[in-house]
Amino acid sequence: MTDRPLFLSVVLLITIGIVLSYSLSSYIVILFNYNPFHFAMRQVLFGFISIIVMWGLSQADADKVLHPLGLSLFVVGMVLMMIMPFLPSFLVSEVGGAKRWIKIIGFSLAPVEFFKVGFVYFLAWSFTRKLNDHHSKLRLRDEFSRFMPYAFVFILVMFLIAFMQNDLGQVVVLGLTLAFLLFFAGSSFKFFLSLISLAFMSFIFFIATAEHRIIRIKSWWASIQGFILSFFPENIAEQLRISVREEPYQIGHSLNAIHNGGFFGTGLANGTFKLGFLSEVHTDFVLAGLAEEFGFFGVLFVTMIVIVILQRIFKVANRSDNHIYYLFSLGIGLLFAFTFLMNAYGISGLTPIKGISVPFLSYGGSSMLAASIGIGMVLMISKKMRKE
Repeated sequence: MTDRPLFLSVVLLITIGIVLSYSLSSYIVILFNYNPFHFAMRQVLFGFISIIVMWGLSQADADKVLHPLGLSLFVVGMVLMMIMPFLPSFLVSEVGGAKRWIKIIGFSLAPVEFFKVGFVYFLAWSFTRKLNDHHSKLRLRDEFSRFMPYAFVFILVMFLIAFMQNDLGQVVVLGLTLAFLLFFAGSSFKFFLSLISLAFMSFIFFIATAEHRIIRIKSWWASIQGFILSFFPENIAEQLRISVREEPYQIGHSLNAIHNGGFFGTGLANGTFKLGFLSEVHTDFVLAGLAEEFGFFGVLFVTMIVIVILQRIFKVANRSDNHIYYLFSLGIGLLFAFTFLMNAYGISGLTPIKGISVPFLSYGGSSMLAASIGIGMVLMISKKMRKE
């Protein structure tokens, strides 16, 4: 018997995502003369496949399947990301100069989504072999020496995703997951804080060395500076205030959509900001579209489902005596949590927009299928725990 509440919660979230993909894509299908059900039917297809894959994995033997599947996702995902820049255009989709999707029979799959699940398993497996010693008191220098092989792996990952695919948001999610897994694997709190500090400085460096990221940060600050600077003395506020040539319309329209929804929302398919004001609303801004059409209580309902999913994943991790199973389940939960929070903070203006989709809610087969594989592997572990 697998963890049924976890499975059913994910199925419910997938169902809500299908409804939103139909409702929020109404302007796009008219603009490009698509069938009204173009996005919804694709989401239904991937939703059905994801549920089947998730259920199939949940019935497998974790001792036999988890290790080869996890390492395969890691290795194949990394190889695909390495060769994608050199593949011809008929095999890959290019957006903004970055090749992120591989074309397969009329669909596009993003290898990075599947790599993230493999990366979490690789860390869980390797940390258990190399760092599973909670009783040793290492000096900070020794902990950094022990961490160096993982640092080289992460630098390679960072190069492939941040530079080759121009996607810093995914690197932030993976970096946070790596840091927290290191801590739960047995590293000291001092080392954890040092690693977070280094990651923050690296994040600032990547922003400062890319003009489009600087523009995005300025656009974000311009949208929130009025509220924040109202708490500062006027002379200091004037020094911190900036002006941008282009209005930060995405964040502005996102906040207006959230405000327009109020407590109860405008009703399914009655949102207005999806009608050309807020682009990509069925993908990266799905939570803003949800807030407008279903209001505060709609967002609260979805958030409660996410919390239930996280609670069940962490419960599986807590009950696992096998350290690999423990760290992997924990890592999948952290990956899910960081992705959801980064998207929610971005669409509400608390942080710059990173282009991170919401697992199971945002339109996109790669994200849904990869997340379902990760949940299926956790369900596989939960089945073993229940048997024991």
